[in-house]
This record gives sequence, C-alpha cells and structure tokens, in this order.
Amino acid sequence: MRNRAHAPDRMGDSTDKHNSRFAGVQALVFDLDGTLIDSKLDLALSIDATLKHMGRASLPHETIYGYVGNGAAVLVRRALGDGVTDAEAEVGHRFFLSYYREHMLDNTVMYPGVREALDVLRQHPMAVLTNKPVRFSKRILEGLGISGYFRYVYGGNSFETKKPDPEGMNILLREFAIAPREAMIVGDSDVDVRTARNAGTWACGVSYGLGLEGLRAHPPDLMLDNLTELPAHLNGRGV
Repeated sequence: MRNRAHAPDRMGDSTDKHNSRFAGVQALVFDLDGTLIDSKLDLALSIDATLKHMGRASLPHETIYGYVGNGAAVLVRRALGDGVTDAEAEVGHRFFLSYYREHMLDNTVMYPGVREALDVLRQHPMAVLTNKPVRFSKRILEGLGISGYFRYVYGGNSFETKKPDPEGMNILLREFAIAPREAMIVGDSDVDVRTARNAGTWACGVSYGLGLEGLRAHPPDLMLDNLTELPAHLNGRGV
C-alpha cells in the first residue's frame, strides 16, 4: 500500500497539498502489537494452548490474528467462539495470561524499520498506548531494548476503559501538556483510528500490521508502509 496523506483534512486544514499539515505534531503515541512489534505468532500459539486447555478445537492462525486488537479478554472470548459462558471465558483468560507471560518473547520481534524510526523520532516525546496488559507491554519493550524511547507506557488495564475510548489518550494529552492537534496516534487498526477520532488527534496507519481491512473502513490521516517514512511527514517533506 502506498503511503499517502488523506485529503481533504477531516479538521478543515487546507495545507495538505504542501505536505505540512503534520508539522505541528509534537508528541507521538504508538500502538504496540502490529505497529511496533510483530507478536502475532506468540499470540496465536498462546491461544492454541488455551483452546487445548479448554477442550476446544484449534483455529487457523490467520483467524486468530483477526481477533487481536481489543485486549486479551476479547481475544480469548472470540477464540472460544459463540456460546462461551462468562465462567469459561474467565478460565480461558486466566490460562492465556499465564501461558503468554512465559512465552511472550519466544518469537516476537520488532518490525523492520522500527528501531531506526524511533532513533530519528526521539526528538518528539513518545508514548505507547495499547490494549495489551501494561505489565506485559513493558516487559516486551524492555526485552526488545526499546523501552527507553517512551516517556509513558499504558495498557488495556491502565484505565477504566480501553481504546477506542479516548480516556487513555486524553490523559496522555494532559501529561504531555499539548492540544489534540499536536499529537498523532500511530497504529495498525481501526481501533487506533477511532481512538484518534474520539480524542481529536491525528491518526497514522501502518499497512504491515494486523488490521489492514479495518484501516480501509476507517482511513487514517496518513498511511505508511514502513515507520521510517514518518519523520519526513512530520518535517513537512512527506510525499
């Protein structure tokens, strides 16, 4: 997918043709799974183990990948299928968390270009806002050696609500002491775009993650094929 800025601007900015509408962005807020890290195999294997533990049939990994993005509890409930009871979902959720805790870094890696992009972008204050449990998120970032890039890391259990509710983003805006249009959410799914819309911030999508179909239904302001393309857009030199 070719990177592009969407026009017209949803907030009425007419400067898109000059590639400068993102020049006012001061802070960047990243999703984790599908954006910074390729964690899909470890997630799928952990769901495989959960389904076996629960006496359920296995699922194709591609099916499991489509369930990622709304937090562990939703992932497990979707994998267990229609008719699952709340009690079964809770047992499955506990098992999944226990298993994933031990295997979350078996196969998980950064996507190509992530570290290089973060090196260039570090002039901007950055944060991670994910629906993944915060303890797991911090451990993965530390394990991959990139936790130092982020001033804040918040997960799906950091607040009363998860993305796409804007609560976490609104808190980050206050902590960064910036206006919504001075922030950009970078993610791979419609959940991230809807979070940006709900918070009034810019939305940047990446095409290499897990939620490309959702991004087609909810187009971001900017679409990238590699995170290394982002700095040029923030400097007004995007194409």
